[in-house]
Amino acid sequence: MNAFLMFINSYLGATLLYLLLGVGLYFTGRLGCLQIRHFSHMFSLIKSSRNKSQVGISSFQALCTGLAARVGTGNLAGVAVALTLGGPGAIFWMWMIALIGMATAFAESSLAQLYKGKDHQGNYCGGPAYYMEKGLGKRWLGVLFSLFLIIAYGWVFNAVQTNSIAQAMHLAFGLNPLYVGLFVVAVASTIIFGGNRTIVRVTERVVPLMALIYLTLTLWVVITHFAQLPAIITLIFKSAFGWQEAGAGTLGYTMGQALSNGVKRGLFSNEAGMGSAPNTAAAAVPYPPHPASQGYIQMLGVFLDTFVICSATATIILCSGALENAHGLGGIELTQQAFSAAVGPWGAAFVAVALFFFAFTAVIANYSYAEGNLNFLKQNHPGRLTLFRLSVLGMILLGALVEVPLVWTLADISMSLMAITNLVAVVLLSGTAIKLAKDYQAQRQQGELPFFTTEHYPEIAGQLTPGIWPSGPSSNPSENLQKREIA
Repeated sequence: MNAFLMFINSYLGATLLYLLLGVGLYFTGRLGCLQIRHFSHMFSLIKSSRNKSQVGISSFQALCTGLAARVGTGNLAGVAVALTLGGPGAIFWMWMIALIGMATAFAESSLAQLYKGKDHQGNYCGGPAYYMEKGLGKRWLGVLFSLFLIIAYGWVFNAVQTNSIAQAMHLAFGLNPLYVGLFVVAVASTIIFGGNRTIVRVTERVVPLMALIYLTLTLWVVITHFAQLPAIITLIFKSAFGWQEAGAGTLGYTMGQALSNGVKRGLFSNEAGMGSAPNTAAAAVPYPPHPASQGYIQMLGVFLDTFVICSATATIILCSGALENAHGLGGIELTQQAFSAAVGPWGAAFVAVALFFFAFTAVIANYSYAEGNLNFLKQNHPGRLTLFRLSVLGMILLGALVEVPLVWTLADISMSLMAITNLVAVVLLSGTAIKLAKDYQAQRQQGELPFFTTEHYPEIAGQLTPGIWPSGPSSNPSENLQKREIA
């Protein structure tokens, strides 16, 4: 069974690799390197990201929920796996897939905002399944995507997160994985049964705090190991292209391993193009009131996940020298050993605690994505929803007890199927995504606050949910006449 799953995983992984690079480069070109040209604009939107309403969450809450799902096992254990399997060069390819993927993230989240709808309670909802149904007129494709996402995020990815929590707690404190799993289930159940509003309130508070603490410790390690940084950066670039091993005749293999593992772990961490973050992006009340503003917000999420948090983990592992003495250590074990070497014996305990909060918030954010797609499938009857929540909690417990390789393989397979389906849809709707970007940029260049209205886009007006977007100028004169640019 394991051999069959590994064969399927390798085939899907190769397909996804080419699709991710191709789609990312396509949008990077079509959007004119938006992620680089408008880099500072992503950060400027945070200043006005607290706006929310009775029917939608704020852009800041959407960013934190997206980061909650992104920042988890991939940032701690996944980075270590990439380093052990692909060498230091894998970090370079993680950066590259994130940089390219930022353009894809912009497109998918902008489309999710544009095609969002309302659930049975009148709250904003949406995601890839919705733009597949409304934008492409292919509900069957949306159903397929929703099923893949529910399998991946409702069940498999949550098992991955709990698996790493249980390992870290066992290594740091000697806790029985079963008890750790039961504790995670108990805490998660109180939040999951509270609904999506409870989930976003938790992520809004926990994610920024844990990220700040984690980055503060990393900064201290960097300062105390500052003399090593030039050599580490050089090693990453040399290993990325196999220059380090060229003399030994292993150039092609080494570069291939770095590229493959960097892309796989990078995608698992930043999720650009996977179709996950658009689910929370669609639920936001955007400011400026334009779908593209959520594209920028979620593009920032990709940057923070990979270039900031993943790089922080990689820096500590490489500074500590733990990679040279890995000798078959698992992902989270290597990260804990690295922190212990860098800061002292308490480093392993710190990683265990940090991983608990990062992975736990990922668990509840993953669940919110799954529930949203359950709504799309019209399976949100209270009884069915309760059964689904219990099944998610069951997978969380199972994740604490199963073997690591099987969990990662299942995660890669489900991620690949979901991402391939989403990437196909995003490419088919690329014309609309480009129109949104150009409209937003044109208004900014005129010194106006970007404002979306369907009157300029009659070709798509009929595809949108009635009442979501205005059909004429802004009803707020001060907004309509405002001649300032969000720098």
